[in-house]
Amino acid sequence: MSVSDRPLYRATAWVLVGGKLLGAWGLTWDIQWHLQIGRDSFWIPPHLMMYGGVTAGLIVTFALLALETARARRRPPGPDTIRVLGLVGTRGLHLAAWGVALVILAAPIDDLWHRLFGLDVTLWSPPHLLGLLGSGVNTLGTLLIVTEVYERRRRARLAGLVLGGALLYIGVRVVLEPAWLVAWTHGGVLFHAFALLGALLLPLALVPAGRLLERRWAPLVVVAVALAISVIGEQIAQVGFAVIQPLSVIGQAIQNDPTSTIAQAAAIRAKSRGVVTPFWLRLLFPLTAAAVMSAADVRRRPTLACAAYGIVLVAVYGWSTSRSPAFAALVPTAVDTAIALAIAAVAGGLGAVGGRYLADALASTASSAVVVEDRMVTAVTR
Repeated sequence: MSVSDRPLYRATAWVLVGGKLLGAWGLTWDIQWHLQIGRDSFWIPPHLMMYGGVTAGLIVTFALLALETARARRRPPGPDTIRVLGLVGTRGLHLAAWGVALVILAAPIDDLWHRLFGLDVTLWSPPHLLGLLGSGVNTLGTLLIVTEVYERRRRARLAGLVLGGALLYIGVRVVLEPAWLVAWTHGGVLFHAFALLGALLLPLALVPAGRLLERRWAPLVVVAVALAISVIGEQIAQVGFAVIQPLSVIGQAIQNDPTSTIAQAAAIRAKSRGVVTPFWLRLLFPLTAAAVMSAADVRRRPTLACAAYGIVLVAVYGWSTSRSPAFAALVPTAVDTAIALAIAAVAGGLGAVGGRYLADALASTASSAVVVEDRMVTAVTR
């Protein structure tokens, strides 16, 4: 990549961010569609939103790879580019492109999965996990492109990293949703399944955010922005349902298989009907945990910060879940909760290791790009 190529990479980064925002809002609506309506076909509106964003990312990333590859045939490629499967581009561009390719690959597999096995509400099916993995890789690539094309302390860089970090957090957070079914089915220590998985996985988004943004309160800011994005997605879903008024097929699916995950999710909703956690309180739980992580300074003490984060997740979500009528009979003993708190601390430490690995990989690549850019600028000025 040369200095003159920066506008193309910058435009690509923002198209990716915009596409991922559209996809995140579509995913929020899609989850509610599965829970409330069921599934008519692949071409439901939430899917069109999701894959509209994915298509935008696919076009811009592979178009830029094609352009860089064509240029490399006429002159030596840039020192900060690599070649993968014959295509030339920066590391960030390759990550973004191949991540979105995984998402595209997951779409027909998901459609086939539903045709073979019918409706489901679990995100832990193989095609869903493949798509979420691809989306995560694509987001990491987007973050890396931002660090490749913007200098430190630039407002555009900070904005891109905050939005990218928030979208990565949302992607990881979505993976945790089926844990509520695990809690409802098993109880005991697994009553805290959501918090335990959150302690392990959410640092994969929050530790890199703290390192790249170089701000102590980065985790709190990233979570706050992620919550704002999610709230917008919920509003879009409500408006979409009101306009389209789709016919629900959930009742028939439950009747066909009363033991299915979709039936379990419906039972939880039915038992909790009329008891709604205040909106501000639902926002306060993740913000409190992120504030504790920030206060412990995840940049300098990632293990301690993530362990404390996991403990707070167990505390706040354990208290909240115990107040739900659907989970009231499953409230664990003090011993089970103590075990869960210990597991959360260990899981947070393990999450810190994974988050540090991602942060180090992104930071080292970004530093290499800055060194190369400085050398090129010096050469041009000479």
